[in-house]
Parts: sequence; C-alpha cells; structure tokens
Amino acid sequence: MLYFSKLRIVLVFLVSLFFIFIASSNLQNSEDSFISKKINLGLDLQGGSYLLLEIDNGPVKTQKLQNTTTLIRNFFKNKKIKFNDLRIVDNKIIFIVAKNNQELVKEFFLDKESEINPYYNQYKSHQFDLSIEDDKFTLVLSKYGLIEIKTSSQDQAIEIVRRRVDEVGTNEPNILKRGNNRILVELPGLDDPMRIKSLLGKTANLTFRFVTQNNNDTFGTEMLSFEDGATEVMVSKRIILNGENLLDAQPQMNNQTNETVVSFTLDRVGAKRFGKATSAGIGKQLAIVLDGKIVSAPVIRDTIASGNGQISGNFTFQSATDLALLLRSGALPAPLSIIEERTVGPDLGKDSIKAGVIALMIGFLLVIFFMLIKYKIFGLIANVTLLVNLFFLIGILTLFEATLTLPGIAGIILTVGMAVDANVLIFERIKEECKKEKNNIIAFDSGYVKSKTAIIDANITTLIAAIILFFMGSGPIKGFSVTLGVGIFTTLFSVYFIARMFTGLYVVKNKEKDKLI
Repeated sequence: MLYFSKLRIVLVFLVSLFFIFIASSNLQNSEDSFISKKINLGLDLQGGSYLLLEIDNGPVKTQKLQNTTTLIRNFFKNKKIKFNDLRIVDNKIIFIVAKNNQELVKEFFLDKESEINPYYNQYKSHQFDLSIEDDKFTLVLSKYGLIEIKTSSQDQAIEIVRRRVDEVGTNEPNILKRGNNRILVELPGLDDPMRIKSLLGKTANLTFRFVTQNNNDTFGTEMLSFEDGATEVMVSKRIILNGENLLDAQPQMNNQTNETVVSFTLDRVGAKRFGKATSAGIGKQLAIVLDGKIVSAPVIRDTIASGNGQISGNFTFQSATDLALLLRSGALPAPLSIIEERTVGPDLGKDSIKAGVIALMIGFLLVIFFMLIKYKIFGLIANVTLLVNLFFLIGILTLFEATLTLPGIAGIILTVGMAVDANVLIFERIKEECKKEKNNIIAFDSGYVKSKTAIIDANITTLIAAIILFFMGSGPIKGFSVTLGVGIFTTLFSVYFIARMFTGLYVVKNKEKDKLI
C-alpha cells in the first residue's frame, strides 16, 4: 500500500540524512572518525605512475636445477648408488649410472611419490622429464614444471612488491598479475616515481660472506666489487647468513662516527650462526653483499652473539631508509625489469574529473527538465529521489573508501539513467491503472506493484553483467562494475522507499483530484 507509518518515514529520513552526511565528508577536512573517510581517486584521476614489470625466471630455473642436483647427489650417497659425471649442461641435469642400478633410479624418478621429481596431479605430469640413453640419464624441466616455477616466482614477487610499495606509503596501489611472468603496478598520486622504480628494480638478495685470499677455498671464490666500483676483493662463495634470517632493519645515526647506518636484528637461528661465524673469524673481513655488490666489509673485532649488527657505508638517510625497507620486505625470487612505464600528471587527472563532472551535470539537468515537463509534481519527486540516490551511492563508496576512476564516473552517470528509467516505468504503469481505476490510491499502488517485476528483472540482468565484469575484468573495469553494482541497489531502495513515500504522501492528501498524473 501507499501508506507509510510514521516510524517508517522517520527511518527512511534518518538513513537518507546519514548517507548525505557521509557523502559530504568528501568536501570537508576534518579529523572526525566518520568525516575522515573519503573516496580515493584512481590513477587516471589523481595522476601517478603505471609500471609493467617482467620477471626474469632464468636465475630461478638455475637455482632449481642446482638444488635438485644436490638432492640427487645426497640420494645416491644414501642409497649407495654408484654414479659419476653429475652436472648441469644447457639447463639439463646429466648423470651416468651403472646398468645394475638403472631400473632403481628410473623407478625413483618416475614414482608419483618421488621427493626429487614431484608429480602434479592437476597436470598428470612430473616436474622433470626423464630420458635415458645408454648409461646417461637426462633430466629436463617439463612444460608444467616450468609453469609451476613461473607461477610460484610470480606469486612471491607480487607479495614482495606489495610489501615494498606499502612501506613507501602510496595510496591505494593496484598490483595485478599479467600472464605468468609480468606484474602490473599502478600507483595513484605518487610523488617520487624514480624512488619506487629503484626499489622495485632491486632484488635485495643480502648475504654475509668472508673475504678470502685463498683461491683454493673449499666452497669456491669469486671477485666482487664494492658499490662505488673502485675496488674488487675475493670473496668466498660460502654464505654465512642471508636475508631470510633478518627480523628487522631500520635506518639509524651512529653517534660515534656521525654516519647514517642500517641496524639489523637477526632471528634466533641467524644470531646463533652469526655468533659462531664471528667467533671463528676474528681478524677477518666480513663482506656484506647486496645484489652482487659489496656494501661494506668490516673487520671482525669481537664475537657478535647478540643478533644485532650494523651495515655501514656512504649512506644518506634516504638511501639507508630504502635499504632497510628492502631488507625488511625480503628478497625478490627473481630480478624484475620495467618494460613499460606511463606517468599521468595531476593536471590531466583534474581535466578528467572536470569532464566527468560536466558530463554528469549535463545528463542530470537534462533528466530533471524532462521529468518536470513530462510528469510535473511527480517529476519533481523523481528528481529529488535521483539526487538522494546519488548521495546514497557516493556515501556507500565513501564508507568503503573505494577508489574512483574515470570508468567509475561513467558507472555513476549510468546509475542516473537507470534510476530515471525505473521511475518512468512506474509512472507510465500508473497512467494505465488510472484509466481503469477511479480510486487514485489504488491506481497508484497498483502501478508500483505491477511494475516491480519488470524493474527488478531489468536490474538483475544489469547486476549479473556487473558481477561478471568485476570478476573477469581488472583495474578501471572493476571500478565501473562496482559503481554500477552499488548503483543498482541504491536505485531500487530510493525508488521503492523514498520516491514511493513522497508519492504516497502527496496522493493521500490529493486523492480527490482528477488526473493526478
């Protein structure tokens, strides 16, 4: 019925006021817990950086082959299987096994429960393809083995990139997968794109190794240069510690030397290993190596058993802060390279907002004039409802602190059209009912009831499209689907509660009039 109880009228009025209050917070500056919530602007509106990163999986595959080689060597020793010439050649693991053990080795690598050659039930394939020629066994990463490595590497890289971006404090970053070896990073409102490019481009692989003069070191040696590139020293390949043992890293000022340093804290295992290494290496240089470059190589003066230490170098406070950030967030599983970069200036974003607002205002005004001319007083009711509907939509987006993009503005404009469409359907149905029914209250109520099915069906089909766009789309497409989906619910609420309430109040007071609509 068109009758609304006083309690229902008060509730609708309070809900409308609440969302108007929330929506208005976007125009105010206040520390109030509610008013402080605002809609965030996306990259196309606020300006910022767009980066497409590509993962170099070469080192990951090499590391996987090296680890597998170690596992194979240990397995053969434990099983007392004679083998020789175990090596990696052209991304293949090659080894020779005596004929009396070949069946045992073959069965081990093709077993679904193999620890060295995992079996993927989803792909019905092992990680490595095995081929045998005479006494020579060859292991090559299978198609699905490569897929698993790439997927794992991409998942780890996304997590590390997200940590680094969050540490910088950028607003509403958008970090997404692209294929199986690329990552899209959108950073709205980024003030210093060069800094974030520098942070994302570093692998941040930290190791602690001894400087040595012995070419015949058991673990092997390599020549590494300092960051300034001026000098090179010979460093043992034996890794005392790596970044996985770090609990925390922070930039600090050394009060004695007045230099900026990075202090770090090790976990329990790392502290124990570090204490043991420094105890045995007093008088030696300990090289702190980051991404293949020596940051510093201090001489060990005493045992460091506390698990706390410092990395010194020619740091500015900013570079020390960035290094600490990289160490805290962890090392990337593989190097990243920037293959595409776009920067949207804030002026272009302002122009987009201005154009979107103008489009919304033009559409809104045209709808208002059409409804007033076509339906008179009921057109005014529809226009008031339309305005409140916009406040509902913006208020809900504000509560969730959603990110608004240019397609999102398009979704809001479309919501205006859909809200008017629902009112037009109702009013035209009411006209038909008025021709058959002399009682205005019954005619108006029948108009709302009988048009409900058509309106709900139309909105459900649009909602299904919005849901598909949300789950299948990305970035701006999701922004459009969110505003469109929320707009559907606010439209139904405003039409069947607010517009119907105002219509009911007017019709009840003027029920004796002829031709109300």
